[in-house]
Amino acid sequence: MRSRNSKRAEVEELFGTGRERAVERMFDRAARRYDLLNRLLTFGLDRRWRRRTVRLLDRPPAALVVDLACGTGDFCGELERAGHSAVGLDFSAGMLRHANTSAPLVRADVLHLPLGDGAVDGAVCGFALRNLADLETFFAEVARVTRPGGRVALLEVAEPTCRVLRWGHRLYFGRVVPLIGGLLSDRAAYRYLPASVKLLPAPERLAGLLETAGFGVLEHHRFSAGIAQVFSATRKA
Repeated sequence: MRSRNSKRAEVEELFGTGRERAVERMFDRAARRYDLLNRLLTFGLDRRWRRRTVRLLDRPPAALVVDLACGTGDFCGELERAGHSAVGLDFSAGMLRHANTSAPLVRADVLHLPLGDGAVDGAVCGFALRNLADLETFFAEVARVTRPGGRVALLEVAEPTCRVLRWGHRLYFGRVVPLIGGLLSDRAAYRYLPASVKLLPAPERLAGLLETAGFGVLEHHRFSAGIAQVFSATRKA
């Protein structure tokens, strides 16, 4: 089993020291077939996870919700189907260019959100936390732009707690995903994907960061035998 440090070293080997810019370029290259591979590699479960995440966001109809690191806008589509007003932000021009949503999209760094204090009723983020170099700053920014009483719901990958399922998941995620991704899209992107999982802090650490940033009523949910997880929380007054 590889340690967290060895996985971090693998990411550094892939991208060197300029990780943020390299990840941006990687997503630009992978954008054209990103949605196709999401559906293929998750067997369509990613759509179900997003729908459940929007339900956990628990916002009333017409709420203004920002999709952070929105990619091609899948979450924006789910938010709009739930009756919300959505806006997406992402730093990858390639992802925004291949977007599949009618929601307004803005190219921006989620560590420096171009939004006013308390501007939104809620925020979602899908599979992006492990790509961020500074989660403390990210959560502080999310807290700043979310009004008191507003909600956040953060969807991420996870590993099953069952030993047998965890072994199978690591085999699939570590071997099959890079193989298929490399054949159909950007090879470096789908090497990075399994390596980046170990960069994600433990649930307890993420919950602590959210609380420090100003969120309470924290909940942690696992989906599909533990291969995906959601953190939901309410902005304190």
